[in-house]
Amino acid sequence: MQTIPDILCYLNGEYAPLNQAKVSVLDRGFIFGDGVYEVVPVYARKLFRFDEHMARLARSLGKVRIANPHTRAEWLERARRLVAALGSEDQLLYLQITRGVAWRDHVMPPDIEPTVFMMSSPMKPATPEQRHQGVACVTARDFRWERGDIKSVSLLGNVLARQMSADRGAAETIMFRNGFLTEASASNVWVVHEGAVLGPPKSEHVLEGIRYELIRELCEEEGIAYNLRPIPEAEVLAADEVMLSSATKEVLPVTALDGDPVGHGALRGKPGPVYARLYEAYQRAKVVHSI
Repeated sequence: MQTIPDILCYLNGEYAPLNQAKVSVLDRGFIFGDGVYEVVPVYARKLFRFDEHMARLARSLGKVRIANPHTRAEWLERARRLVAALGSEDQLLYLQITRGVAWRDHVMPPDIEPTVFMMSSPMKPATPEQRHQGVACVTARDFRWERGDIKSVSLLGNVLARQMSADRGAAETIMFRNGFLTEASASNVWVVHEGAVLGPPKSEHVLEGIRYELIRELCEEEGIAYNLRPIPEAEVLAADEVMLSSATKEVLPVTALDGDPVGHGALRGKPGPVYARLYEAYQRAKVVHSI
């Protein structure tokens, strides 16, 4: 059994050590996975793209018909208190809202209070070796539910997908639905073709990662072509570069897919030049877009 640390967390209006926080066994998040979440990166104790995360949280809450329990100012005050209490320079702030506590019934009960939970933990970034050498990924059919656009706490499909790559010593599982790229188990996926960055179009099958807009901005800053369109599996396997993006990975090069090197020529199996430019631009953005 893993030891739960005594770091400060927030639960339903109160701050307490994480190892003392408790929720009801009838919480619909526990019974049904009926809730949503967000993960906000923290750099130098400042929240990265906080407003974009709050906007996505509001979209997810709206799609599952849970009222947002706090204003922006209230979320920000609670977030900053937890960040300050942890003290680490770089952190991951996690917040979760479930529909609340009610007798077990599939129908959404009216007039119950949402359960609100927040914590912050030290960030575990990609290692220098991963950035220098890239990471290996495996591919799989996207067998998850149809509403990937909701950042739901119902993550069993993602857990099973991620375990497929973990079992093979790989960093991620990149998935395809009906022969086209969707995303990875806990990352968005980008490919580079003839110098252009390509990503799957926004849809109900793909979570609109905060880095969707950020990657577009970084490409514009760097003069790199950027386009969202359907990407066939064959195009991913033949790409010049493949990259992952997420709150923890930032942007990370994929240098092997299903055991085969990614890329062509002298850069085959190595991080490519587009990744290098986006990574450096990302580091600059961390200073500009943090509050």
